[in-house]
Amino acid sequence: MSVLNAAFTSKQILEKLSRLGITNRFDLLLHLPLRYEDETHLYPISDAPGGKAVQVEGQIIHNEVLSKPRRQLVFQVADGSGVLFVRLFNFYGSQRKAYTVGKRVRLLGEIRQGFYGVEMIHPKCRMVRKGDPLAESLTPVYPATVGLSQQTIRGLLEQLLGDYENKELFADTLPDSILAHYQLTGFKDSMMLLHKPPPCVSADLLQARTHPAWRRIKFDELLAQQLSMRLHYRQRRSRNAPELMAKNKLTKALLASLNFGLTNAQKKTLAEVSQDLVSPHPMQRLLQGDVGSGKTIVAALAALQVIENGYQVAIMAPTEILAEQHYRKLSAWLEPLGLSIAWLFGRQKKKQRSAALADIAAGKAMLAVGTHALFQEQVEFDRLGLTIIDEQHRFGVHQRLALSQKGKKNGFVPHQLMMSATPIPRTLSMSYYADLDVSVIDELPPGRTPVITKLIAESRRHEIIMRIRNVCHAGKQVYWVCPLIEESETLQLKTAMETYETLCQALSDLKIGLVHGRLQAQEKSAVMRLFQEGEIQLLVATTVIEVGVDVPNASLMVIEHAERMGLSQLHQLRGRIGRGTNAGICILMYQEPLSEIARTRLKIIFEHADGFEIARQDLNLRGPGEFLGVRQSGVPMLRFTDLDKDFDLLEAAQSVADEFLSKHPHLAQQHLQRWLGEKSEYLRV
Repeated sequence: MSVLNAAFTSKQILEKLSRLGITNRFDLLLHLPLRYEDETHLYPISDAPGGKAVQVEGQIIHNEVLSKPRRQLVFQVADGSGVLFVRLFNFYGSQRKAYTVGKRVRLLGEIRQGFYGVEMIHPKCRMVRKGDPLAESLTPVYPATVGLSQQTIRGLLEQLLGDYENKELFADTLPDSILAHYQLTGFKDSMMLLHKPPPCVSADLLQARTHPAWRRIKFDELLAQQLSMRLHYRQRRSRNAPELMAKNKLTKALLASLNFGLTNAQKKTLAEVSQDLVSPHPMQRLLQGDVGSGKTIVAALAALQVIENGYQVAIMAPTEILAEQHYRKLSAWLEPLGLSIAWLFGRQKKKQRSAALADIAAGKAMLAVGTHALFQEQVEFDRLGLTIIDEQHRFGVHQRLALSQKGKKNGFVPHQLMMSATPIPRTLSMSYYADLDVSVIDELPPGRTPVITKLIAESRRHEIIMRIRNVCHAGKQVYWVCPLIEESETLQLKTAMETYETLCQALSDLKIGLVHGRLQAQEKSAVMRLFQEGEIQLLVATTVIEVGVDVPNASLMVIEHAERMGLSQLHQLRGRIGRGTNAGICILMYQEPLSEIARTRLKIIFEHADGFEIARQDLNLRGPGEFLGVRQSGVPMLRFTDLDKDFDLLEAAQSVADEFLSKHPHLAQQHLQRWLGEKSEYLRV
């Protein structure tokens, strides 16, 4: 039995391979190098360049253990052109015996100028005989794990690459027409080159992952993702949904009752949603717009189109504060039109909950607003036609699916509208959200003045407190946002409780409230209501007020320890002010010293008001994994592609996906199976 076969039948080795994401031979083939070492060339010690890893060879002429300034093994290597000092700070007794005078060694490392002359610290070191052959290709360095050394991984791949009889493993899944059009190298050639690059190949191109072989692998990865998304999009289009014609009676009545008109962007997105609702296939649309762009009124008008056709609507929000905000706003808009609205949340009193559940089940409540409580088992809709999910990235795939399945009893899938105030950069929209139709509200309502952002060090806290007093005495209101509820020894952040007490003492002439996530729902609602009604002038809060809170009279926000928060969170919080006619001011209070990443974040939020630009820079800082949140559990993640640097490949993969599925369905299936396996069944909603 070969070593390779033994590896895939050994439970112990399989467990170690699975830690690296390797469960089969193709996974092993795709276990591509992190970097490469050049052991194909020997430099004379006297001519070896500094600043990069080089290989030299020579004879040990001296060996000793020094104890100062710290214990280290030092030996000198001579090759006739010069002498090199080698230092090992972490060494075993066996190494001291091995590296004795007269032994010949080959060293790979970076040469630098030391106290006694040129030296290498902890180089890769092995014993050789004079004339031993050099490597014929660059040496790949792979991601490894405990119990699987580089040597073991290289050995397994050496066997795999030599298994030419396994034609399926190396077969090209792309037709010649695509290879020629995008000037892509063959799959087998690309794999051989990446695992065993010859000396003539540019190590810089390999390291930067811009070599044609790397581009082929990235294109394949992107194409697999696009195929998966297109298949699931088609799958949804094959299902049935209610055809909900625009009757415009209730929608016209609501528009006539508003004290504002829709922006052109709102009209455009509403038309896109309205057209989807007429379709016999379930809408799957993402409505995105910056903070304050007016997504809620678009959602309300879409809901009315559904209700006019005799179907119910469910609106789900991630927090009770946001859900209640929606409930109050929608009640004010829709109850005058004769509609009954139900309100469901986790810690609701049993009597209220039972009444809401009964109204929803009987079809009396045409609109249900709530939190995660909406998709619980006991919630039954009479005729659910549309689900609206706010801040959709806060919900997982299965949660969205559970809500949409509430419409199953009528034999169809409800339409689904997802909303996000966290703008999605174009690269993410084209890749991770390619299964959705996307509408963008790209303008703010008239009269909205951009919020002025100020960066102020924590040492100037007393000045900020004086400013708060002046603002409140002028009849305006203020938020003071704290990141934690209780003391954390590791982060040493001020707490909301402590801040509240301090501000109560410093500003005893003001009415101050406190709201945080651990308050009971009723207490939280009571405090927020008093703030909205102007009874509280200064609200000390944790980030529970991040989304949905709308108090037009609030013109100043202080965000404490802003350096600890993410860009998206800072932008969301900042959007809570300046919602009236006066310009809002957001003070980002930070504590020095600032880390480099914190300094960069604060600079971005200070310089930019456009949520899309902030999101783009946030993506560059954090990468897609963190940015996508729980959606990553439903979309195949990219391993090799950098969306920013490889945007041309993303465009190519997107443009070819539909044609590839239509003209080459068998190859498309092979391609998906190769890259995603069972993961291609991810997207259910």
